[in-house]
Amino acid sequence: MQFGESIPDNLENQWRYQLNRFVTENKKTLAALAWGLKNEWEEKKDVLGIDLQPEPHFIRCSRQSLEELNRNVEGKIQEILGIFDNYNEQEEVALIVINKGQIKLIYYQSDPFPPVCFDEKQSSLDSLIEELENTMKSIEWY
Repeated sequence: MQFGESIPDNLENQWRYQLNRFVTENKKTLAALAWGLKNEWEEKKDVLGIDLQPEPHFIRCSRQSLEELNRNVEGKIQEILGIFDNYNEQEEVALIVINKGQIKLIYYQSDPFPPVCFDEKQSSLDSLIEELENTMKSIEWY
């Protein structure tokens, strides 16, 4: 039994390992961004996403596009849609990450809560996006 983190042997899972490290190291900033964007967006069912191709950048996913994706993959992301429908944005962060035909859900309870993270950062949304995208661009995604 192995404890701790180790880089997976297969390339298909290495990006997930790197993503988990990125999220762990940037939880508060991600929470601040997610909170700020959710409050700025008129359509509250839209979801924050990260597209890793061709280079990492944030995207806004409409509920309609996620439902269409779910239909295209024969309902295989229905549970993810349920999380987006029911998570508490005051306390939790939920976003979707896309890479080479694969998706990954990022979902965690933020400590401190997202509104506090946003207030503590005292940065504009554009600055938060730039900071996180620059960090992601410095990672070699497999």
